[in-house]
Amino acid sequence: MKRMKQIFALALALALCIGLMAGCGNGTAPSGSAATPAPAGTPGTGASGESGFTTVEPGKLHMSTNASFPPYEMTTDAGGFEGIDVEVAAAIAEKLGLELVVDDMGFDAALTAVQTGQSDIAMAGITVNKERQEVMDFSDSYATGVQVIIVKEGSPIETVDDLANASMIGTQKATTGYIYCSDTPENGGYGEDHVTAFDTGALAVMALVNGQVDAVVIDNEPAKSFVAENEGLKILDTEFAVEDYAIGFAKGNTALLEAVNAAMAELKADGTFQQIVDRYITAG
Repeated sequence: MKRMKQIFALALALALCIGLMAGCGNGTAPSGSAATPAPAGTPGTGASGESGFTTVEPGKLHMSTNASFPPYEMTTDAGGFEGIDVEVAAAIAEKLGLELVVDDMGFDAALTAVQTGQSDIAMAGITVNKERQEVMDFSDSYATGVQVIIVKEGSPIETVDDLANASMIGTQKATTGYIYCSDTPENGGYGEDHVTAFDTGALAVMALVNGQVDAVVIDNEPAKSFVAENEGLKILDTEFAVEDYAIGFAKGNTALLEAVNAAMAELKADGTFQQIVDRYITAG
């Protein structure tokens, strides 16, 4: 009997070791990534100490984004990344005991990366809609985005209704601005023939400057930056759409989603989230 008890204890110890080893993910970091160091912590541990989620690469949180969407994500002169989403993601990673890695790519590629397990989260001013919910899961909303219209000063387009008279509308590829505008007139859109999608919002605005499009539909905060950088442009004093931003996850990645939601709740409660926003967006 004593011999059987010893065998049982050994088997139980082995089972516990195997269970602990299975708690960490593995993977290879995509090229063109930049890491944002976080203080040492315990990989795979949530904001409140819970464990159980895995990540693409052990000890790291990969964030796919399109770093041409100021003030949420943008590149620095030194080749790094900054912005609201970047700093918030770094703060979340710190709470989870992970190191943030920013993977910069096209907007549609950023969404695909998280769906296919190449990244852990996607943050790029992503709006939650029914189509995306079919292929991705989303965190609690962390910001409200307003879609606006940029035109040249003196443009005959003065309201949302005037967009129906535009020969060509510019948007960023795969964004909700493109989805709304390219939809059929019966559904409130203008049809694909009247919309050109560009890889970045900056390229869409440059097309407006060059006379290739009559207006650009894009989120309000980056719109402010683009207008400030390009003389002769203005934002119409009207909202095109109001949306909620959230963090994207692979479908069914519940453990990581819940850990990120808990971390975000803590960042909001202790004022960290608002401090980050205030560094990039001035009230008024």
